[in-house]
Amino acid sequence: MTKAAQTSSRILPQITDRWSPRVFGQETIDEELLRMLFEAGRWAPSSNNLQPWLVIWGIKGTKQYDRIFDCLDEFNQSWAGNSQALILCGYKKTNPEGKENFHALHDLGLFMGNVSAQAQHLGVALHQMAGVDYKKAMKEFNVPDDFHIATATAIGYYGGDLEKLPEDLQKEETKKRSRKEQTSFTFNGDFDRELFTK
Repeated sequence: MTKAAQTSSRILPQITDRWSPRVFGQETIDEELLRMLFEAGRWAPSSNNLQPWLVIWGIKGTKQYDRIFDCLDEFNQSWAGNSQALILCGYKKTNPEGKENFHALHDLGLFMGNVSAQAQHLGVALHQMAGVDYKKAMKEFNVPDDFHIATATAIGYYGGDLEKLPEDLQKEETKKRSRKEQTSFTFNGDFDRELFTK
C-alpha cells in the first residue's frame, strides 16, 4: 500500500512517499541497516555541535526489543509488536557547563528527520510514538537524570498485512494523509491566531 502526499509544490519523493504505518512487512531489520539509519542521523545539524541525541535500540526477537516494548503505552503495544525493530529516542538536557540546553529537543527532531529520510530512501518505514512511559524507560535502561526519553519509534519494511491490526486501526491505516495548509502556520509578518487554529 502506498500513500503519497498530495503536495502543493514539488518536493522530494522521500518526503511525499513517507508515511507512518502501524503494520510492517516480515523482512527482518538487522544491525547493519540500523547503523545506516543512525549514521544519517549522526550528521544532522545541532546547536553548538553538541549532538545531544540518545538512541536505545532493539531488534525483534531480542531481550532489548522486549524491554523497549514493555515501556510503550497500552495503545502502542496493540500494534507495535509487528515491527522488526524498536528504538527509544532521547536527549541530554544540559550543555557541558550544566546549563539547560533549550535546543536539545529541536536537535533530536533534526536527527530523526535525517533518519526518516534515510529510511525512506531504503524503503524502510518508521512510526514514531509519543506514547512511551519515559520514567519507566529511563529506569529500565539506566538513563541518567540529565537526559530525557522523548519518543519511541517502530521500524520495519512497508507492506504489512492489515489483518494483523485491530479493526479500528485497519481503518486508520487506510485513511488519506492530510496536513494543515501552509497559510495556517507561515506568516510574512505578524502571527495570526485565527489562521493558526484553522
